[in-house]
Formats: sequence, C-alpha cells, structure tokens
Amino acid sequence: MVARHYITIHWRPLLKKSSWDERYSEPGFAYGTEPNDFLVSVVNKIPMGKILSLAEGEGRNAVYLASMGYEVTGVDGSEVGLQKAMKLAAARGVTIATIHEDLSCFEIQADQWDAIIACYCHVPSTLRITLHKSAVRGLKSGGVFILEAFSKEQLDYDTGGPQSLDLLMDLDELVQELSGLEILHAVKILREVQEGNRHTGLASVVQVIGFKP
Repeated sequence: MVARHYITIHWRPLLKKSSWDERYSEPGFAYGTEPNDFLVSVVNKIPMGKILSLAEGEGRNAVYLASMGYEVTGVDGSEVGLQKAMKLAAARGVTIATIHEDLSCFEIQADQWDAIIACYCHVPSTLRITLHKSAVRGLKSGGVFILEAFSKEQLDYDTGGPQSLDLLMDLDELVQELSGLEILHAVKILREVQEGNRHTGLASVVQVIGFKP
C-alpha cells in the first residue's frame, strides 16, 4: 500500500510576499529540520488529538508532532516556508496540514484544539495579546498551550531573535495574556539554543506550559 502525503494550503489573494518568504527561499532550512528542544522535552504533556502550531515556518515542529501520532495543522504567513514544510513531511513519511495566512488575519475558532504550540512566534505586542487570548479560547477543555520564545533580555545576546524590544517577551506579561489557563510551568532561563543557522548559542528564553481546565 502506497502512503499518501498531503498538505492543505489556504491563502488570501492579497497576501503579499514577506521577508519570511525571502528568508525561507535561502538554501537549506533556516532553523534546521529537527524540532524545538523544549517541545520535545514536554511532548508527553500533550494530549493525543488535534494540534495547532503558530508561526510554523518550514515545518520542523509540525513534522515531529505528526511523527508522534498527532493531527497537526501549522499556520504561517510564508507560502515558501509551508512549501518546504510539505517537502519535509513527505521526506519523513508523515502527513500535516497547513494554513497560509498572516497571524493578524488568522481566526482561532473556539474549543477546537487539544494543544496549541507557539515556538518562537514573535509578533508585535498588540497582536500577541490578541493571539494569546484567542489561543486560550481555541483550546478544548483539557487542552495544553506550549510556548518557548526569546525574552526581552535576548537583546544582550547575539544568538538570534528579533532586534525589537516590542517583539520580545516578558514572563509576567505572558502569564497575564494567558489568563484562563492553569500555568504548569513558567520560567525565564538562559540556555543553549542550536536551531539551524539562525538560533545559535546561549540565549535568554521564556517557557510556558498552560492547561485549560
């Protein structure tokens, strides 16, 4: 029996070519093909079912989760990134779905997801607040939210991430934005991050795991 691999892409006709398209057009995978270390370390906390991955990019986290048996949808504003996600999924023998849409336009429907993942999903703070509140609504009861991102202190390190303070994250603000979740884990730490050629070295990150009662 021949395995079938597919990817579902939705797009808005007026969605403009982004700087992320340019980045993902470079040879290779900007952040590598292996999943985020933190995600791997906590995957046993994710209930089996439907997962939404925000700012999925080139597919490394979605493909990993699919290989673990999850039904994964990745959303990203870069069509180029999602095309590479499709190729990675096919190469690894798994199936993922993707949605090509800017996160400022993307609607997370209520009570739809068993888990929502946000690994280095850096957006302007006004959008981030709205996005995180939508993520809380989007989780089913018993669902889990998992986040790792660069903290505001990452500006002191030349190891990746945005150069805008507004795009970086503060742990206390994150916990407030995720009101409605039971916070199981919330830390700011220094750790070695090795993800492709864009995240390389000691970095200041925040990590959050939240559970929806």
